Amino acid sequence: MESKTTLKIHIGGNTSKVGWKILDVQNGPHVDFLANCTDMSFIEDESVVEIYASHVFEHLGHRQELLPALSECHRILCANGRLLMSVPDLRKLAALFTVDGLSTNQLYEIMLMMYGGQLTPHDFHKTGLFEELIVKYLQTAGFKSIEKVDEFGLFNDSSVRRFGGILISLNIIAVK
Repeated sequence: MESKTTLKIHIGGNTSKVGWKILDVQNGPHVDFLANCTDMSFIEDESVVEIYASHVFEHLGHRQELLPALSECHRILCANGRLLMSVPDLRKLAALFTVDGLSTNQLYEIMLMMYGGQLTPHDFHKTGLFEELIVKYLQTAGFKSIEKVDEFGLFNDSSVRRFGGILISLNIIAVK
C-alpha cells in the first residue's frame, strides 16, 4: 500500500515531474503505478493531496466507469485534497465542428478530439463530457467544491490545447 501525506498522482501522465507519481493503464518509462483509475485500491484512503488527470476521463464509459473512477479519486484524496481534471469540452467541439468553411483536415482534427486518435486500444473516447454533466458526476462522487478554470499551469499537455485560438478543454478543480 502506498501511503504518504504529500503524495501527488498524475493519472495518464507521460512526463516525470518532481513531486508527482504517474499512474497509467499502460506501462511506460515514467509510470510508477500500472493501474486503471477505476480501481486504485492499492492506495490508502485519504493519502493523496492532489490528483491531476488531463484528457483521461473521456476514455471511460459514462455508465459503468466514470463514477467509480471519480469516486476512487475522492476516496484517496485527503480532506481538502484537489482533483485537477481536464477533458475535451463536447460543447465547444460540437460548436467548432459546425463552423462553415473549415477544411476536411480541420474537421478531421476536431473529430479526433471528439473520438480519440484511436492509435491504441486505450485511445478511444467513450464519453462526451460537458460542464453540467461532469459537475453532476463530481457531486455524486462526493466533491464539495467544483470550479472551472482556464488553465492549471502544471504540465504542457492537452489541458491547454486550442483549435483556432479556442481552448477545447474543460478544466475543473474539484475539492474534497
